[in-house]
Amino acid sequence: MTLNPRVVLSALGVAFTSYLGLGWPWWDEGFAAPWGVVVFAVSLYLVTSWICIFWEDRRGHPAPGELDRSETVGDGGEVEDDAGAVAVPSLMTSGVSGPTVAPAWVAGLALVTAAVVPSLIWANVDVASRQLPFATWTIGAIGALMAIVVVRRRPVVACIGIVLLGVQGALWIGIVPTLSLGLVGSAVWTAMAQLLMWSTDRASRESEQLESLQRAASEWLASQAGRQRERRVQVRRALAVAGPVLTRTIDAGGDLAPHEREMARLAEGRLRDELRGRRLLDDDVRGVLESARQRGANVTVLDEGGLDGVGERDLRVVRAELAEVLRNARSERIYIRTAPHDTVAVTVVGRSRADGEDTVDLWQEISLPARQR
Repeated sequence: MTLNPRVVLSALGVAFTSYLGLGWPWWDEGFAAPWGVVVFAVSLYLVTSWICIFWEDRRGHPAPGELDRSETVGDGGEVEDDAGAVAVPSLMTSGVSGPTVAPAWVAGLALVTAAVVPSLIWANVDVASRQLPFATWTIGAIGALMAIVVVRRRPVVACIGIVLLGVQGALWIGIVPTLSLGLVGSAVWTAMAQLLMWSTDRASRESEQLESLQRAASEWLASQAGRQRERRVQVRRALAVAGPVLTRTIDAGGDLAPHEREMARLAEGRLRDELRGRRLLDDDVRGVLESARQRGANVTVLDEGGLDGVGERDLRVVRAELAEVLRNARSERIYIRTAPHDTVAVTVVGRSRADGEDTVDLWQEISLPARQR
């Protein structure tokens, strides 16, 4: 069975504050006022400590600097990224899901407790007994409360609480006894809590950066593997297209018959199409390109990124329109080109010689499907 760190740390916090609030020698004599005042002071301390440990404002935001640029805070205090994923903040972990900022009223309650509880106890203890353990337990108790306040992302409030504790101690028992009876330890607890928060937050940020780098490395490796597979597919396709012609050319020593030269020309065109404009090709487009070359046309296919990001369904629409355009083309030279454009997917240009002049007799722009604009 695995233990939740939040549960373990919360239980330790409750146990420690309970010991500080109830573990002092209450049976010693020396109180000049009814026990109700003491019970009120102890109860106020315990309730405030436990509220600081457990109270989580669902409308609160993580501490400043805890969100990166791709994350936002939802209406319920959850952290949302660009994809809409929701992560509920946890009080006992660091980083983006780290301890939430204590609400203002909780921080105010902690300050009131720090200002009231020590004075209530010392005011109801005989002057001669104010430095005894049953009267000075408040120094350590308030120090522990301020450490909890630091963990709840209120370090300024905790510093003010330590100052209030020191001022009360100096007024009631003197500054030197206050320092020797626990004020130094309380200040050290608070400072160590802040250092711990800084270190865990930094470790969390570095962990997130490492995770981001690992994710980027994995994506890069996956893209490289995809490119390698793509190159293998293209090599196999090139061998399937040009392999027989190359074999025949080598066997004949380059002395090919006219029909073999025509086969080599067609094979070269098919190979160039596969290498330069594969995303434009399907069986219909390959067929009309082959027909255009067989009638003597010089066809050039060039994909310069105009179809990047276009889905397979939209590609089928573009290819079908391209096949229809080529089926009706009668130009001597046909240029098929894609380039990044807001509305145009493919441009088809046909040129022919008429009366000794080179003229454009075909110009067709195939638009991007509406959903891609």
